[in-house]
This record gives sequence, C-alpha cells and structure tokens, in this order.
Amino acid sequence: MNASADYYEDHAHAFFADTVALDLTPLHARFLREVPAGGRILDAGCGSGRDTRAFLARGYSVTACDASPALARLASVHCGLPVLVRRFQELAEPACFDGIWACASLLHVPFAELPEVLRRLAAALRPGGVLYASFKYGRGERARGGRRFTDLDETGLAALVRAAPYFTGLETWITPDRRPDRPAGRWLNALLRVRAPALVLRSA
Repeated sequence: MNASADYYEDHAHAFFADTVALDLTPLHARFLREVPAGGRILDAGCGSGRDTRAFLARGYSVTACDASPALARLASVHCGLPVLVRRFQELAEPACFDGIWACASLLHVPFAELPEVLRRLAAALRPGGVLYASFKYGRGERARGGRRFTDLDETGLAALVRAAPYFTGLETWITPDRRPDRPAGRWLNALLRVRAPALVLRSA
C-alpha cells in the first residue's frame, strides 16, 4: 500500500487530470439507492474528489479521505471539503456512516490485509449500511508501474467475503473501463451490506 501511495504522491496532478471528469453516474445511482436520502457517506480513497463532489451535489453528507497527501489537497480544492489523509488500515470511525464508497481504492490493499480492512469498514457503518467497492477484473496480486493491485473476479470476491464475514452480498456486476484509452479494461463492482453490529464487534 505504501508503494501505491508513493505513486500517487509523485503522479497526483496527472492522476487527477485523468480521472476527475469521468462520469460514474450509473454507478452512483446503484449505490445511492441503498443509502437514505441525505445520509452520511464515507468516500474512502477519494482520489480526485470527483465522487465526493457528486454526492454533495445530491444532498448527502460526505467525509472524504485518501492515503496520498498530494491527492488529498487536490481533491479538497475540487470538492470544497477538507480531505483527511488516512489509510484504510487507520480507519477507526464508530458506526457513523450509512454508506461507504470505495471506488478503485481497495484494490491497492494486499489480499491478506483485506479482511481486517473490511472489518474496519463494517465497524464504521450504521446497521443496514452498505459498502460499494470496485476491483480490476481478474485474479491474483501484481505490481505495475509503481503500484500494486489485488485483482478480483466473482470467485475471488466470494472467497474474500468468506474470509471476512462482516458483510452479505447484495449484487455484483462487471463494467468496462470508462477511460477511452483503456477499451479492454473491465471492473468488478460489488455492493455489500453490513451484518449485525454484534458480529462486527465479536470479530474485532
């Protein structure tokens, strides 16, 4: 994860420019139908702040964080909110969010660390809260261009949920990469609902 954070420090402006204008409205719609109107959302690994800004415009209360200080500064200017500098492994919010949006961010966490990260995300959700997460479609862990990735397909996601039984699955679906220079890219999208708080606490 540190290597990936270093990558975003070094390439913050280029990454911001490459992603800030992407239209993810269809993904937002599938996530927000599970979140109460005006509810609290954590944009975990907010990148450019694109999605935080979209959620704010629709009347939601949003907290945003990113592991890269440089990217957090750019995102803060774009979305108009202070963006926390925080890694997933440092999250400790107690049951205060209705939804967590982790778009193309959990994929930088090593698979062995994902169960603990999911526990932290589950503990940050109110009863009935939902998590949206997306991964590059595939299997295994790899490094590329200064970043490391955990790729998942449906089988890998099922294995992760078994290893981290803090969530139940709502739906999964595959979408193409929306960047025009990556026509062959595919993404696994998942909506998960948090289990009973008692289970989350017993598993801590």
